[in-house]
Amino acid sequence: MKNQLTTDLFKNRKSLFTNPVLLALQHVPSELLMITSYPPRECGIATYSKDLIQALNTKFTQSFIVKVAALETDHEIHDYPKEVEYTLNTDKDSDFNQLAQQINGKDPIKIVMIQHEFGFYKGKEEQFLSFLNAITKPIIVVFHTVLPFPNEKLKLEVQRIASVAEAVIVMTHFSAEILISDYRLQRHKIHVIPHGTHLVKHLDKSFLKEKHQFSGKKIVSTFGLLSSGKSLETTLDALPTIIQSNPDVLFLIIGKTHPSVVKQEGEEYRQFLIHKIEELNIGKHVQFINRFVPLNELLEFLQLTDIYLFTSKDPNQAVSGTFSYALSCG
Repeated sequence: MKNQLTTDLFKNRKSLFTNPVLLALQHVPSELLMITSYPPRECGIATYSKDLIQALNTKFTQSFIVKVAALETDHEIHDYPKEVEYTLNTDKDSDFNQLAQQINGKDPIKIVMIQHEFGFYKGKEEQFLSFLNAITKPIIVVFHTVLPFPNEKLKLEVQRIASVAEAVIVMTHFSAEILISDYRLQRHKIHVIPHGTHLVKHLDKSFLKEKHQFSGKKIVSTFGLLSSGKSLETTLDALPTIIQSNPDVLFLIIGKTHPSVVKQEGEEYRQFLIHKIEELNIGKHVQFINRFVPLNELLEFLQLTDIYLFTSKDPNQAVSGTFSYALSCG
């Protein structure tokens, strides 16, 4: 997982390791502290961060140690694995200052890497910026969302975050160009590192269909934490026509509803989809797998899939981890 990402992060020594912030990684036993959501929190960036750390540990285990400061809220508190040394409850203003002091006081921490998503700090933007400014260690910020045509408030927020960072990472060249043209960030500070994906040992599709009781079916699938942004009703509306010529089609909707969506609106979107399925009389051709699916099982579902659908209605979504996973499964 993330082999491409980690290789790109460290192979270009001329552009990256001339930066003193990254030179610090070469000294053992230096620590890189990653501030991010982290499993068992059910979140795409949490999964991404875990996979990234596993890849870093595999490739650079003698170079540095990766530790985690896990993002929490009053409604998202978990027991974490050993690599999580700190937590940051973003609902508590005091936690920001406390973590900054812990980082500054621990000499082995040479670099702080922020896996950034705006939703993590919603309503706490000023506290987050004060936190960044309080840290005395070099900071790398990974922007998971880069929106074009920002209003002045968003533009200023991104500029203020980037001004504190020694380096900014995005996952596409398009996102980098947006940061330069729309946000006026300095080109030399921005590095493009692709999202990466799993290296999958492929299994026979017929065997997997039989194993999961889908023999004789044409499997259309999509996965990810469910929200209205997935626009799954688009597929449901198309299914009656598809079924006429493909009576063996089965649409798998893999994944539970996003915890943040459940918190705000319950299962309203899933119920909307269920009602539409009943209305269209396509119940025999749609199956929900309403849970957070373990990685090995997820990769099997993707490998037995005949057609994978990515139907996000957000035209500004630059990167999709789910789409990358699907590509790696063929």
